Amino acid sequence: MQKKEPLRSIPMKLNKIYNEDCLKTMARMNDNFIDLTVTSPPYDDMRAYNGYHMDIHRIVGELYRVTKSGGVVVWIVADKTKNGSETGTSFRQALTFMDAGFKLLDTMIYTKPPKGATGNNKIYWQGFEYMFVFTKNNPKTINLLVDRENKESREGDNGTKRLKNGSLKKVARGGYGKVGRRTNVWEYHVGKGHSTKDPEAYQHPAIFPERLALDHILSWSNEGDVVYDCFMGSGTTAKMALLNNRTFIGSEISEAYCDIAGQRISRYLKKRKSLDENFQEYQDTLNLERVA
Repeated sequence: MQKKEPLRSIPMKLNKIYNEDCLKTMARMNDNFIDLTVTSPPYDDMRAYNGYHMDIHRIVGELYRVTKSGGVVVWIVADKTKNGSETGTSFRQALTFMDAGFKLLDTMIYTKPPKGATGNNKIYWQGFEYMFVFTKNNPKTINLLVDRENKESREGDNGTKRLKNGSLKKVARGGYGKVGRRTNVWEYHVGKGHSTKDPEAYQHPAIFPERLALDHILSWSNEGDVVYDCFMGSGTTAKMALLNNRTFIGSEISEAYCDIAGQRISRYLKKRKSLDENFQEYQDTLNLERVA
């Protein structure tokens, strides 16, 4: 009987969405392969997703293995309220990442201006999701976005700081420019015409804004890095990676969602040069062939 070749011995194709469970895709990857993961898993049962199944412990373990030392995983998730109690899924998943060895670099918030009725009338308006930023060891790339307008700008000056024993210490205080780095709370308008201009994307039940994916890609990766989305959905992460000179890999178990992503990505593949020598071949086929 011929011995079956292990998936990891088969070279990964870049700029490709694998139509399969993400555990199978990651089984193809060598250790320390991915620079950045940006994903939003199907949390709780707040949406109906085609073919959805998630073994969180195995997925997190594989993400730790395939992430490079210094790499980042951005995990965007929220909680459903059931029988008067939030599930706490987001926190349980965050602890699972930390138990696997990841550091929790930042607990960020993604807010959406309220549109219509959200949640129920017994609690405050539900208007945010968590964006957990995990790192494998200390992050190798931190490109903090500096686009927040300061209320006032001033030159540096001298002042004093009271020490623990009550005495005062003279210190030189830095000034403030007209703009500064962001807070860890990011707001995006969502919905048709806001999340994306690509009409086919809205066939997916829960896309996240292109700008959100872009801002994380710019913050935690550099040009030429490999960006992964283990729940690719409508292809937002792949599109924004390509448009910003990164290479992507995606996993998506639903063939229908792969088709949506393919329609979006096909418009943008020709706008960038791939680091992979076989990029033209992938471009010609849209690089979305089905994987058995």
